[in-house]
Amino acid sequence: MSDHMSAEDISRYYKAAMDSVNLINKGQQEDQSDAEWADILDRNQRHLQIVVDKDFWTDEDLTPFHDAIAVQA
Repeated sequence: MSDHMSAEDISRYYKAAMDSVNLINKGQQEDQSDAEWADILDRNQRHLQIVVDKDFWTDEDLTPFHDAIAVQA
């Protein structure tokens, strides 16, 4: 797969994944129930796990992804 990903593609993929990181880091909002937050957290953490498992990464810092995956509800 890495043979087909340009640096620009990887950068776009990274930025999109950072949207999930930022959403998780923002935390539960006052207008969200615990169940809603747990669902949002679960969906975004699963997304990030898929991202981390990709084989096209080069020297990108995946630490924010790993840290967001580790956040507990």
